[in-house]
Amino acid sequence: MSEKFTNITILSEFLLLGFPDGWMMQSLHAAFFFLVYLAALMGNLLIVTLTTIDENLQTPMYFFLKNLSFIDICYISVTVPKSIMDSLTNNHSISFLGCASQVFLVIFFAGTEFALLIVMSYDRYAAICHPLHYETIMSRGACLQMVTASWLSGCVYGFIHVAGTFSVNFCGSNVVHQFFCDVPSLLMLACPGEFILEYSFIIVSCCFAFVFFTFVVVSYVHIFSAVFRIPSAKGRVKTFSTCMPHITVVTLFLFSGFITYLAKNLESSSSLKLLISVLYTVLPPALNPLIYSLRNRDMQSALSKVIARKMPRIFP
Repeated sequence: MSEKFTNITILSEFLLLGFPDGWMMQSLHAAFFFLVYLAALMGNLLIVTLTTIDENLQTPMYFFLKNLSFIDICYISVTVPKSIMDSLTNNHSISFLGCASQVFLVIFFAGTEFALLIVMSYDRYAAICHPLHYETIMSRGACLQMVTASWLSGCVYGFIHVAGTFSVNFCGSNVVHQFFCDVPSLLMLACPGEFILEYSFIIVSCCFAFVFFTFVVVSYVHIFSAVFRIPSAKGRVKTFSTCMPHITVVTLFLFSGFITYLAKNLESSSSLKLLISVLYTVLPPALNPLIYSLRNRDMQSALSKVIARKMPRIFP
């Protein structure tokens, strides 16, 4: 019995591996993360502001987009600011409670975003396949319920994985081979045979994710069928253009997560795994505002009106 528990380590803190050592590399990493973080904050705050103050953007699609932008602000704020401070101070430690909180928040916001993207696919399905009943299907009450369900599902998802991950005993090193606390990296520190519960949660979560992803695919099969039945080529392009931002964001979100977790299971360098992790923790929140606003005429029109109102105050 004593031999079984000899190597169990009681940890009060973890050490995040971070990016390659050296003052120059650390400074470049901090500068890059700061610029990306600033761009993500400005872009998403702009969307939240415009969809709040512009009367033409008070529709279900933009209500969901406002929530998505708020989630992206929270999502990127969980990992990037600490990583920047770690690089500038060369202090990569994180407390046990801080690590558990970071795991919960990352999974919470990622799960909420995934659920919200499913809701947004249903919104596009209702708008294109059932336009006459759209206002009834996507009433204000229904939208609030779907957004609330998305947030609650993300919260439950986060609690489940924190409970599964931190129910294990850790053996040996406390070095997390990642620039933030994530489940796969922490499970690598677990004692042999200790991570069965969390792996069970991961398998069940993947099954649910696959079911919901199938729902998104089925929704877009119906959407494309409806679009192709539109007689006017201009009408088909206009209708399809309302779906492209959502399709792009879903593809970016799922593809980046798939590539990241595939890379964690392959024999590759720690630096490569760190860089790939940036795909799903940093890039999606930064790129989503560009995807939704650059080619969106309603957003461009709302921004133009705001600028037009501000210009006389700046140049009287």
